[in-house]
Amino acid sequence: MRDSKIHIYFMPGMAANPSIFRYIILPEDKFVQHLLEWFVPDKNMSLEAYAKKMNENIHHENAVLIGVSFGGMLVQEMARFKSFRKVIIVSSVKDSSELPRRMIFAKYTHVHRLLPTGLVNNMELLAKYAFGETVNKRLALYEEYLSIRDKYYIDWSIDQIVNWKPKKVIPGLVHIHGEKDAVFPIGKIKECITVKNGTHTMIIHRARWFNEHLPTIILQ
Repeated sequence: MRDSKIHIYFMPGMAANPSIFRYIILPEDKFVQHLLEWFVPDKNMSLEAYAKKMNENIHHENAVLIGVSFGGMLVQEMARFKSFRKVIIVSSVKDSSELPRRMIFAKYTHVHRLLPTGLVNNMELLAKYAFGETVNKRLALYEEYLSIRDKYYIDWSIDQIVNWKPKKVIPGLVHIHGEKDAVFPIGKIKECITVKNGTHTMIIHRARWFNEHLPTIILQ
């Protein structure tokens, strides 16, 4: 019997594991949810090669891709090599022009290579890089969500983000962005669905909004 359900693949943000999607619950009669995970890239691996490798984990035709933050950049690269029903990015960017000024500065000065990424076991530092906020009272929460602590992966990820320049915008791409995103400020974001009071971690803290709106967005 032909599978009539829509398969959705979720890609978390930098250093995050798929548990960031634990509160995203979509109607099971229409959707099947799948979680993708980061792996440590091979030495000198390009984002393009990484995307091709990640596509090997997509086991359904005409699936939907949803990527958060750096994961949003990755799913756009994945869509260059495989056809998807829809690509949705959350708390991410569509083009290098949407990157904040500090990341543009890092691209040309390489100052990001001086960041103390060897301190990846410093939870507060890692949360600042990945979520754009200090952990405060949510330390235990972020220790759970940020599980990728490999130094090479962190260095590679930061380098890919500041140097990302997509060849083209994916046709029909849907961009969902929080108006209070501290990592990618909304002032530089063009053509997006804006989530009121949404922060860079809204996929966790505003899960109810996504549960309410994602089904309609996917089926449009």
